[in-house]
Amino acid sequence: MSEEQEVVTLLERAAGQVRDPNTGKSVLLAGVVQNPRLDGERLRFDLVFTAEHSRDDRRGIEEALVANIRGLGFEGEVFPFARREGTQPKAQAKPAASKSPNLPGMNQRGVTPHGGPVVKKTLDGVKYVVCVASGKGGVGKSTVSANLAVALQRQGHKVGLLDADIYGPSVQIMMNVHASPMVDEQNRIIPVNSYGVRCLSAGMLVPAEQAIIWRGPMVMNLIRQFIQQARWGELDYLIIDLPPGTGDAQLTLIQGVNVDGAVIVSTPQAVALADAVRGISMFDKLNVPLLGLVENMAWYELPDGTRDYVFGEGGAVRLAEKHNTKLLGQLPLQSALRRSGDQGLPAALGDDALAESFAAMARGLVEMLPPEARETPVPAEA
Repeated sequence: MSEEQEVVTLLERAAGQVRDPNTGKSVLLAGVVQNPRLDGERLRFDLVFTAEHSRDDRRGIEEALVANIRGLGFEGEVFPFARREGTQPKAQAKPAASKSPNLPGMNQRGVTPHGGPVVKKTLDGVKYVVCVASGKGGVGKSTVSANLAVALQRQGHKVGLLDADIYGPSVQIMMNVHASPMVDEQNRIIPVNSYGVRCLSAGMLVPAEQAIIWRGPMVMNLIRQFIQQARWGELDYLIIDLPPGTGDAQLTLIQGVNVDGAVIVSTPQAVALADAVRGISMFDKLNVPLLGLVENMAWYELPDGTRDYVFGEGGAVRLAEKHNTKLLGQLPLQSALRRSGDQGLPAALGDDALAESFAAMARGLVEMLPPEARETPVPAEA
């Protein structure tokens, strides 16, 4: 680890020990501390406050941070820059030879979407990492992720569920999580347990009505923290709900951790399938095995028992055949599945046909993964 990264990690440790009086979270998780940078021997960072932070709140946070940074052994100068939420930091002149590091992993040395060395990490204690993805939003990817995790847990596996969709997190709703994750003495994020599944989502860190308006580097850093600085413990499966598309967030995650396979979710509709193909292509280029497809909203069952194929018929079936992969399951378009997500009561908890569909998907997923366990994992850097 370079001197720059060591100093920024020190700041993260210091910020993890200071509570935001408005949210009860650490100022690190609450997003108060942003944009750390090393300017010579000076540690600079932004303190982003909201209107709810009083003058005493701001002074107390700043004084506590500086005291913690000093207590952790930093001997250089400390320059916090306080600003209101929604404003941009002032440009600061720097020597030509000075570097401006971002948070660990935010630069291009470890993750290089455009080529170059990629250093993947193996998560300590996690046997299999599985991504659930779609090229297009709104096809039910989070619904499948949450219910697949619950179905695996009901079958006796130890399961974690990570919501990597930072801009549109929904796992906290579907898993009925109202608590915020805490940080342990090693500054590791502790996932929240729900229905026996260890869950982590950006939606647990901000109020439900607050938009997460972050630039790409901040999003990528949070994803890395969720993966590499979370205390997942011993898991058989870590299910990762990826955001839609094939952009930086997906690359950051897939190129930063060993992923054992991917599940693609799509509707039968042609435009959704076209984006699903792009998702398959992404995993192929990144050497991530395709474990299978799930077709959501496959049909609508009419009162007389016949089916109306609202979005077309069998599109994902044909796509699975074309790419020589497994169709893990088909889900009908029905209000019960929608209600289960809105109410935070996963359908996989039931004992009806819908729950059995998710149970079958879970069994199919297990069958597609190699039966042998990984070699002893190498602990991820904190």
